[in-house]
Amino acid sequence: MFNAITHSAIYVLDQDEALDFYVGKLGLEVAADVDLGLMRWLTVSVPGHPERQILLEKPGPPAMSEETAEQVRELVTKGAMGGWVILTTDDCRKTYETLLAKGVEFTEEPTERPYGIDCGLRDPFGNRIRFTQPKTS
Repeated sequence: MFNAITHSAIYVLDQDEALDFYVGKLGLEVAADVDLGLMRWLTVSVPGHPERQILLEKPGPPAMSEETAEQVRELVTKGAMGGWVILTTDDCRKTYETLLAKGVEFTEEPTERPYGIDCGLRDPFGNRIRFTQPKTS
């Protein structure tokens, strides 16, 4: 039936601030930035992998009423709507040090796990991000 997941969405309160974080700090690249009139379609992806994009969605019309959007924005502000993004890296500790130097705030330092080494952080809107260096066999 299905053969791919192409897009996932997370809520952000400010798309320009999200661009600064996801592109400027994490090193992802803009896959699409289109003004659709009622909304801005803004997606990012891992460089060289546009087949899997993250929609940085600002709560509002046309997806929801303004009243609902305000409630969602309040929950995002409280960190209660945080989505998840999990990325992989070849060197978790090096990536951690690089991002730390760029001012990224972490919730968990690189830790050995049964599946590899990973760590955690949050974006400026409360979305949880993990990146993992998968264990090699």
